[in-house]
Amino acid sequence: MGSSGIQWIRLLFLYCIAVLVGCCAAEAPQTYVVHVSKYHMPSVFENHEQWYASTVKSLQGVEEKEEEKKILYSYDQVFHGFATKLSRAQAEALESVDGILGVYPEIVYELHTTRSPTFLGLDGNDGSAWSVSDQAVDAVVVGVLDTGAWPESPSFSDDGMSPVPSQWKGECEVGTRFNASHCNKKLIGARFFCKGYEAALGPVNEIKEYRSPRDQDGHGTHTASTAAGSSVPDASLMGYAKGNARGMAVRARVAVYKVCWAAGCFSSDILAGLDRAVQDGVHVLSLSLGGGAVPYYRDGIALGAFGAMEKGIFVSCSAGNSGPDPMTLANVAPWITTIGASTLDRDFPAPVSLGNGASYDGVSLYSGKGLPAGQFPLIYAVNASNGNTSNLCLENTLDPKLVMGKIVLCDRGISARVEKGNVVRSVGGVGMILANTAANGEELVADSHLLPASAVGKKYGDLIRNYVVTSPNPMATIKFKGTVLGIKPSPVVAAFSSRGPNPMAPQILKPDVVAPGVNILAAWTAAAAPSELKGDKRRVKFNIISGTSMSCPHVSGVAALLKGARPEWSPAAIRSALMTTAYTVDNSGKPLLDVATGAPSTAFDHGAGHVSPQKALNPGLVYDMGVQDYVDFLCTLSYTPEQIQMVTKSANVTCSRKALANRNPGDINYPSFSVVFGVNEDGKSSGTVVKYRRTLTNVGPSASKYSVAFSAPATVAVSVKPRTLYFRQVNQKLSYTVTFVSKAVTTSRLASFGTVIWTDGVHKVRSPVAYSWQS
Repeated sequence: MGSSGIQWIRLLFLYCIAVLVGCCAAEAPQTYVVHVSKYHMPSVFENHEQWYASTVKSLQGVEEKEEEKKILYSYDQVFHGFATKLSRAQAEALESVDGILGVYPEIVYELHTTRSPTFLGLDGNDGSAWSVSDQAVDAVVVGVLDTGAWPESPSFSDDGMSPVPSQWKGECEVGTRFNASHCNKKLIGARFFCKGYEAALGPVNEIKEYRSPRDQDGHGTHTASTAAGSSVPDASLMGYAKGNARGMAVRARVAVYKVCWAAGCFSSDILAGLDRAVQDGVHVLSLSLGGGAVPYYRDGIALGAFGAMEKGIFVSCSAGNSGPDPMTLANVAPWITTIGASTLDRDFPAPVSLGNGASYDGVSLYSGKGLPAGQFPLIYAVNASNGNTSNLCLENTLDPKLVMGKIVLCDRGISARVEKGNVVRSVGGVGMILANTAANGEELVADSHLLPASAVGKKYGDLIRNYVVTSPNPMATIKFKGTVLGIKPSPVVAAFSSRGPNPMAPQILKPDVVAPGVNILAAWTAAAAPSELKGDKRRVKFNIISGTSMSCPHVSGVAALLKGARPEWSPAAIRSALMTTAYTVDNSGKPLLDVATGAPSTAFDHGAGHVSPQKALNPGLVYDMGVQDYVDFLCTLSYTPEQIQMVTKSANVTCSRKALANRNPGDINYPSFSVVFGVNEDGKSSGTVVKYRRTLTNVGPSASKYSVAFSAPATVAVSVKPRTLYFRQVNQKLSYTVTFVSKAVTTSRLASFGTVIWTDGVHKVRSPVAYSWQS
């Protein structure tokens, strides 16, 4: 039987197991997040905790003294309600109780898993290239919700830092191998949240995981140090990417909130972490995690982020690693800044040489002893099987007799890249060539392999595959050339970076920006190997990994710098500055490329473009937004008053006349435009006119004159009124209206793109525009 047949049998087996488990567990208690109208609390209760406990106690089947332990968390800062473990029948009964707005099963989210400061123009050990003194950032706290932190990392050194800000209310919680002394003037807060995890899966196994803020995974240490790690000279991953490692905001403080565990990140824990972070006093929140698209009132991250935004806290989240497929974005609420991933101008070349004289570029972070001189027999995994035919080098699929002493060609997919190399190594292979398939195109991600190995793109992979099956005596070798800088073109959009359109509200363009997320060097835990394989005994202080998880903290750190330099700016103003100053031209002077296709990337791939910290400091104008703007957005989504209240926490939600009349989610003061034209069943355009109003705030010189320019496809006419804006003072607000007309009947549903740019000759306030036609 072929590999595809085996895979289908496995999938069918797993599906049947899932169905059986689901049926058996249908009535088993599980954790629910309960949305409450705080203002409905009866006067007989002294506080909301008493009310919540009494409400749960009143449900049939709850024992007399069980209600207290069933309230896992009580939320107050970013969300009104509580988390509790209920049967389905109890959850349904609770929905009918007065003051209960909604009862939903919790969601399990997943993690979205150096030279980058230099690449972003923040070079200098002391941040001297940043135009504002780092002392302004001393009071800024970046809260990171992730897998915790390894406090002994030099990236969390507090040398030269001033005392902890007096307004800080956080603390360092005691747990497995972690106590208050592990915090300092850099790592000023560390908490952990596992009640949701334990309610679903039982107590944390403290042999395998730390029931504390200590990071056993490495992901949280990496993201926290990327955002605001201290400067560490001569950092590297076993010699790769050697140089000064530092976070984006090297003087900012870090507070970690461990909400992710081996089995995932549970929404009840995430909400508790967000609730506490706001109460502690963070200024920026960074979340490199996410899940599928669900309504905002059910999305724990969106709910918590709204509450944080109300308190003036900037929230950045990773876009997800489900690219290059369209409409795969996570974290798309307009009050969240959504970050995609791009490359640096740094690479780790590991060329592959074949017996026919051909040589093909690859990448690797292998740091052991290289292959001996000469070439080695090369075999394709599909021809080296033990009967379980597979080209993927999955566990227990290779025959040692066929592999011994050879380099094995493995196709990328299904299992982890480093795991494939470990499989080859375990059966006697001397090396591995990891070849991309159509799913990954030309994207190259370097890995810290346990044997000599190189990753190549699909084009070269196809050539090597052809060679190995046509040559009577295929041979190969791999060379390792260390770290190379100045790679062109760069940046490019990573293939794995999730893409638009926005699955929840197509009228809001997402992602917002892209930032470095491929082969990023940052601090690492001493509890895990750089390959993250259990059998890998190597331990490192720094690791190189990839994902939108890595791009998100880059923007979080830049936001901290902007918050320090411009403390009066709202989260929306900071996002606007980041977006309108982003660039869309690479270091070779050409449009940013999409590595998945080799063609220029679009606003659905890169959003407004690649983040540019120095320009963001002086954007000239910003598109500012407040709570009412987001309320109006929710009003356009046809949510019920109760559903809107779940997000806003307000008992008296007022939708503006404009929101009720227009019903267009895109008509809010967002720094980008997504224009969706209606199309009839016959393919003819129906909604031919879309009109948006925007308001700009002057944050530049007091006397400024801005003129507008725009671009659009031939099928769309654009008009802007007025075409000139005269600002006479700082913080003055002026509005304009832009009208988009679909002027031609189109049978194509392909999106098109353009721009709206305001300029005073010095500043260029650029907004991307996406045009699409939908039924």
